[in-house]
Amino acid sequence: MDIKNSAEGRSWTAARKELFTGEEIAQSDLRVAIIGELIKARQKQGISQKALGEMSGVKQPIIARWETGKVSPQIDTLLKVLNPLGKTLAIVPIK
Repeated sequence: MDIKNSAEGRSWTAARKELFTGEEIAQSDLRVAIIGELIKARQKQGISQKALGEMSGVKQPIIARWETGKVSPQIDTLLKVLNPLGKTLAIVPIK
């Protein structure tokens, strides 16, 4: 069976626009940005995933799964992790 991939030979940006809706892309980009900031804050403070887990009450494997993109954090759990990092979430207008 010969299956054609409509994204074959295209850039990821072009393929992404064909495969996902604008809303799905925006949600994915936001998730990546939030987790990226969490990682940056944790590393800047020299805190391991294990230590952050102990400080926040969120188990280290959950933090690891967030950081690798395997699962998306629930807001209440994310807030528990951000607090020991001295961070919070903010709702701001989209540019």
